[in-house]
Amino acid sequence: MKPARRCENITPFIVMDVLEKIHQMEAAGIDVIHMEIGEPDFDVPECVNQATREALDCNATCYTHSLGDIRLRQAIARYHADTYGTNVDPGQILVTSGTSPAMLLLFSVLVNPGDEVIISDPHYACYANFINYVHGVPVTVPVFEGEGFVFTPDAIEAKITPKTRAILINSPSNPTGNVIPEDRMQEIVALAKKHDLYIISDEIYHGLVYEGKEHSILEFTSKAFVLNGFSKLFAMTGLRLGYLIAPFAFVRALQILQQNFFICANSVAQMAGTAALKHAGKETQHMRKVYNKRRLYMIQRLQDMGLKIAVPPTGAFYVFANVKHISTDSYSLAFDILEKAHIGVTPGIDFGANGEGYLRFSYANSLENLTRGLDRMENYVKTRS
Repeated sequence: MKPARRCENITPFIVMDVLEKIHQMEAAGIDVIHMEIGEPDFDVPECVNQATREALDCNATCYTHSLGDIRLRQAIARYHADTYGTNVDPGQILVTSGTSPAMLLLFSVLVNPGDEVIISDPHYACYANFINYVHGVPVTVPVFEGEGFVFTPDAIEAKITPKTRAILINSPSNPTGNVIPEDRMQEIVALAKKHDLYIISDEIYHGLVYEGKEHSILEFTSKAFVLNGFSKLFAMTGLRLGYLIAPFAFVRALQILQQNFFICANSVAQMAGTAALKHAGKETQHMRKVYNKRRLYMIQRLQDMGLKIAVPPTGAFYVFANVKHISTDSYSLAFDILEKAHIGVTPGIDFGANGEGYLRFSYANSLENLTRGLDRMENYVKTRS
């Protein structure tokens, strides 16, 4: 017996292979510095702890509305109004158990078999797998370090066909940490309008921008889907809470899929998310300041040891460094670094063919640990050279 054919085109998430190897090494007593995983190292804000306790104390553990608790959806709408000046109706919002289920439901209602979705290369590793799973076709557009790994409208337009359904953007980006400038977003919106396409905007790293300002796609167009959640900005990864903002025409279909596949998001997590949006501002500001200090430190250290960063990242918590002068096999290089230097990093090939020759370093770790890890990396580079 073999797994269903729909599984055949789903590729491994390599960073998880790295993490699982690290767990084996740690179980054997080896000290490994984590710079591979995109998970905040902060505790959740105290208001989240308090809301979680209160939810359990009052037994708020029943099913919620399938679109999500109305109090949370109203809080999300207010947050978008306050942050971006946009007018989001709570009825456009679907609350999910993390952003990944939102992505699965989104592609399920938007993409017919054979439809194409344009994504950047490099890109978040799971995008193509979600599209493939619903029998869509991910169409990659190479983006380059000299341009900050940002889409150019001409490169996108060259890949548009009659089968193109949507353009997916991610800003700040995983794996690069780069932010799409406002004028470039407007150009992409104009291109989408010209070809009657939807834009899918993954905004999960919003709030973690250290220079300039991030923009929601909804500032420029209503023909768009927004993916976001609580894992990154609010350090709530294990609570699994995300959301999708969709045009009204798709909401009922999304709701029906949610009812069938997931019923609703976790009720306790939804109460915690409502508290985070209302009360966690000071703590997220503190996190951002700490991340920025780490960002500047990591960029300088990597550049000093000869790794190339053409356009320093200004968002998320990643640095995507060019290591082609060391090796063009990022997979082997990442595992060699792990074995010899005891540092976890993510190979660029995990994010697409155009990510080959790069390594992704995460600074979602303490400055003390990053210092130890980058000292090890410096010694590794000297020995390798």
